[in-house]
Amino acid sequence: MKKILILLFVSMCFWWKCTIAQDKIGILKHNHIALQVADIQASAKFYGEVLQLERIEVPDNLKAIRAWFKIGNDQQIHLLAGRTQPVVNDRNGSHYAIFVASIAEAESYLKKRQLPFHKQVRFDGVTQIYLPDPDGYLIELNEWKP
Repeated sequence: MKKILILLFVSMCFWWKCTIAQDKIGILKHNHIALQVADIQASAKFYGEVLQLERIEVPDNLKAIRAWFKIGNDQQIHLLAGRTQPVVNDRNGSHYAIFVASIAEAESYLKKRQLPFHKQVRFDGVTQIYLPDPDGYLIELNEWKP
């Protein structure tokens, strides 16, 4: 009888936890963004050399069609070869935002390399810089202020 009660208790606990788990998806944080690009080498060069992101090794069988980069501690950008349609974005549309240590230094860096960008001050006084990658995906830069 004692074994039956224990089994019943364990079963009810398992069922109850399973029922609770179905009430939410349980998202913890962002992992990566994947961008389909027309020229994997040109895009990888931009993200590695211009944005100076740390490259992550991809499996040998994917090296010709993938490039992965770290962006922060546990977030990534994955570049996927094969884009054939143009990317049409503007700063009021699709874009992704990343933090920089200093917006002034980021602006100086972009000017020195003669890279195109748009600078604006957001409604709350934050300065933003938008720059396109080789495919036209817009990257918004914001200064990190913890």
